[in-house]
Amino acid sequence: MDTHMLWLAGKEREGHGDIIPIEDPATGELFALCHAASPSDVEIAVASAQQAYESGVWSRTSRHHRADVLEECAKLLTEALPELIALESKQTGRVIREMNAQVPSLTRWFKYYASLLRVEERPVLPTVGKLHNFIDRVPLGVVVQITPFNHPLLIAVKKLVPALAAGNSVIVKPSELTPLTTLLLAKVLQKAGVPDGVLSVLPGLGAVTGKALVEHPLVRKLDVTGGTEAGRTIGKIVGGNLAKYTAELGGKAPVIVFENADIDVAVNGIVFGSFVASGQTCVASTRIIVQSSIIHELLDKLKIKVASITERMGAPSNKDSTMGPLISERQLRRVESLVEQAQEHRYAVPLVGGKQMTNRSSLDEFDFSKGYFFEPTVLVSTENQSVTKTSIWREEAFGPVIVVAMFDDEEEAISLANDTEFGLGAGIWTQDLSQAFRVSEQIRAGITWVNTHHRNDPSSPWGGATNASGVGSENGIEAYHAYTTTKSTIINYASPEESLAADDWFGTSEKVRYG
Repeated sequence: MDTHMLWLAGKEREGHGDIIPIEDPATGELFALCHAASPSDVEIAVASAQQAYESGVWSRTSRHHRADVLEECAKLLTEALPELIALESKQTGRVIREMNAQVPSLTRWFKYYASLLRVEERPVLPTVGKLHNFIDRVPLGVVVQITPFNHPLLIAVKKLVPALAAGNSVIVKPSELTPLTTLLLAKVLQKAGVPDGVLSVLPGLGAVTGKALVEHPLVRKLDVTGGTEAGRTIGKIVGGNLAKYTAELGGKAPVIVFENADIDVAVNGIVFGSFVASGQTCVASTRIIVQSSIIHELLDKLKIKVASITERMGAPSNKDSTMGPLISERQLRRVESLVEQAQEHRYAVPLVGGKQMTNRSSLDEFDFSKGYFFEPTVLVSTENQSVTKTSIWREEAFGPVIVVAMFDDEEEAISLANDTEFGLGAGIWTQDLSQAFRVSEQIRAGITWVNTHHRNDPSSPWGGATNASGVGSENGIEAYHAYTTTKSTIINYASPEESLAADDWFGTSEKVRYG
């Protein structure tokens, strides 16, 4: 069994915390061990990061050099893809077909921010008088990023690249469930030219490693992806330190399907948005809101499509397998409980699925009973007013379970979509362009897709519209700016004679400047 160490200031080092067992969620077997960072390890990492920042080895190097390094990161990441893809699938349980699609796309983030560095302009402000006022964006210093289990590499890259592009020193705390690919990524980045001390990866428990990082007074920004309650707790601590804060938190994405939508295309979109990553995504389309005139046709096609996923599930390493397990037994039991509660008073009934998988795969004889597999599940509301009060409608399940509710008119559809404390992602399916614009403007979500779902690009902001779904956003120039602060420089280019005439505030002339 391999044992993985911390990546501390450019070197592999033993951690002084407890050893973390890493489990394959598809089989329940432990396949690796990982050192955890103690508070003393955190102190070393922060001190090294601060020293690197103050030295200017990365923070004051030219933007073109940083762009070159990011482009080299993209190149070396491509070379490391086979190892990264296999390890990402192993530690998350995600099927290999998903990883083959997702992991290679991460090179786009390195290329995008490298390009942004090369073309960013320095603003010159229209100040009054003979003054030249220009603005620079400078790094914050030491920043901490806390990443979740569901997309370990994707979310680490989304956070790391803009922070490094801006010149910061970065410490990443990956989920204790899935730390291995982030540790491997750090080695790739060092090889590409990220200096020692600029990047550390510290696996560990949130209550120990995470707490020590969040509370550290030298940390100038905290960027977290996780649950809403954890985000609120971390935000209070970060606010006390007057540090910057970005949080990508919970979601309960609605998808509205209007009667003029192409139903086959909509069903494909719903299934992708709902069951990719076994539903373990913050923008999973978990509340499907369908116009009454097409409800029966859509449910018939949805049932067939979802059943086909179940039939083709197998070992995550099988390139033909369609969906993997949940991350842990704890998560499996939570999803089971939510489904049972929804059915308890018949507020929703299962159209397909609804239980843990304990059989063998018809695809490849893989034994589902050893892992944490749950059937892709569609629950149908028996009465809208009742189902909207259930936990499965209101809480983030983080599993392959969706609820279908019905509406009669556009106003009711919007009301059902906005019936949540969350506001991260949403989807609309319609072939009426006016309706698409009209409804999207009224949906309370930071990201709204029309006739598609779960699209993600380095240039496109990704963040919530409500506090329950987070603060700030990832991606785009906004993320880069969030990892910088502005530095204003004002140069007086007036002649000495002009300065003497206008700037002698305590002289006898009445014609002196102010501001």
